Amino acid sequence: MPKLIGAAAVILDSEGKVLLVKHSYGKNNWDLPGGKGEDSESAEETAIREVFEEVGLEVIIQELTGVYYEPNYDMHHFAFIAKIINNQLPQPSSPEILECKFYSRDELPKPISDFTCKRINDALNQDRKQLFHTVGPRQWFEA
Repeated sequence: MPKLIGAAAVILDSEGKVLLVKHSYGKNNWDLPGGKGEDSESAEETAIREVFEEVGLEVIIQELTGVYYEPNYDMHHFAFIAKIINNQLPQPSSPEILECKFYSRDELPKPISDFTCKRINDALNQDRKQLFHTVGPRQWFEA
């Protein structure tokens, strides 16, 4: 069985707020735009495709900010800083996304998982020393 990969984009607005999407499934939680990789697709290509599918934005990948191994699913998750091309505005462009909005790191909406918060904090930490992390089952911060 092929190993699963996922990729997400940390997209900041001019005020340094991070773009989050609210899922229409599961806990209807907030998360970074992203998803599972497809055949013959790099992690960077996955992040670019998922951002476009979920919020209609064209982005360029600027920096890898973390690789997270989730042993429960034998899956690697990649997180990247991405920059919006042409100053477009995000809008939900998939039935999977109820809404999308920029939030400051200190006022993240709920429900949100500790995994999402970790990827945001790692991406915004300019002094990050470690790219590789192992993550456990998600813990949820509820409203």
